[in-house]
Amino acid sequence: MNLIVEQGNTTTKVAVYHQGQIENSWVYKDFRCELLAALFDQYPLKRGILSSVIEVGEDLLACLQHRLNDFILLDENTSLPVRVGYETPQTLGRDRLAAAVGGYTLQPDKDLLIIDAGTAVTYDVVEASGLYLGGNISPGMTTRFRALHEYTKKLPLVCEAENMPFIGTNTTTAIQAGVVNGLVFEMDGYIDELRLKYPNLFIFLTGGHSIYLQGRLKNRIFADINLVLTGLNRILEYNVEN
Repeated sequence: MNLIVEQGNTTTKVAVYHQGQIENSWVYKDFRCELLAALFDQYPLKRGILSSVIEVGEDLLACLQHRLNDFILLDENTSLPVRVGYETPQTLGRDRLAAAVGGYTLQPDKDLLIIDAGTAVTYDVVEASGLYLGGNISPGMTTRFRALHEYTKKLPLVCEAENMPFIGTNTTTAIQAGVVNGLVFEMDGYIDELRLKYPNLFIFLTGGHSIYLQGRLKNRIFADINLVLTGLNRILEYNVEN
């Protein structure tokens, strides 16, 4: 069984994979060595991978290296099942790379757009040949709400609402409609533009806000909340195989 650890900006996602399928997953605000013991007691974990967009604690790293027979810390030197055309691979977010691999694992030989709606919204393109071209980074939904509040004098801090008008009729709904609809238009705009070059483009949507956004997009997408984890598992398997 494989242990998959993805450290993001605000939370750490941990999953156990067996034969390419996810067995269980958890989300932690603070993932430390003490939490590993219970996982190793419950599952026969032999291999693992850690991906982080923040600085990795030495204690956690040492625990993983000690407990696992095969362990990978994902970085720009890790072997991948896709080719990377990014000019600065050392600055490429590990979550972006893993999501790209996850998408190509699930839909090989197809032109892909992977949208990850988290703290930031990332748009990444993988061609059918397996070439990761790169992509764009934009502020995420919560980041946009916070920016409007923190960089103005009077606008309140609000969050998304399930039932929201297209045109706001008060300050709260004006912010909600502006942020959410603006993000939806942005996503649909990227999809429409890329389909001019890639007519059969397959779109993945992942990230914390994917469930909220998927029904609001005009374009057909495939939502997969575990896309990054699936990509990390594939990277681990690829390195063990090779």
